[in-house]
Amino acid sequence: MTYSLEQADIWIDLAEQSLTLPKHHKSYVISTGKNGIGEQENSGKTPRGWHKVALKFGHTAPKNAVFKARQQTGEVYDAALAAQFPERDWILSRILWLSGLEENFNQGEGCDTFKRYIYIHGTPDTEPMGIPMSHGCIRMRNEDVIELFELISEDAVVFISEQRLNSTDCKTGTR
Repeated sequence: MTYSLEQADIWIDLAEQSLTLPKHHKSYVISTGKNGIGEQENSGKTPRGWHKVALKFGHTAPKNAVFKARQQTGEVYDAALAAQFPERDWILSRILWLSGLEENFNQGEGCDTFKRYIYIHGTPDTEPMGIPMSHGCIRMRNEDVIELFELISEDAVVFISEQRLNSTDCKTGTR
């Protein structure tokens, strides 16, 4: 299936490190894969192309709730917890789990976004935004990911581009 950029509920601009909700006229600063851009399994890179929000987790979780394997641990992130577990890759507040829609590119053997556990999720507010720092996921400020979670439904269409996106782009998204 071919999608057009205007069909996307979420635009993720890897060049600008931004996530935009065009229908809601909202934009957020994000942080993506520190290893760069790519679809390969175990690469730590952020995948490109057409995706959907496959599943959402954390509907009633408090801000800064800690998740492991998409389950709340019962912990709430704070400085003391951060000091206790300095090596943890924190997944906080909400999770939107992405699934690729392009066979043999971001869906399928060796490149599957869903099987790679690529999420849009909250991260500690002390972490920098606007620069790639994640293990491939799209990190957001907790207030921002909570707002996004409320505005976007499961099955929402997501376009992740390595090239700058804006509202005057052509009708079809390109990598």
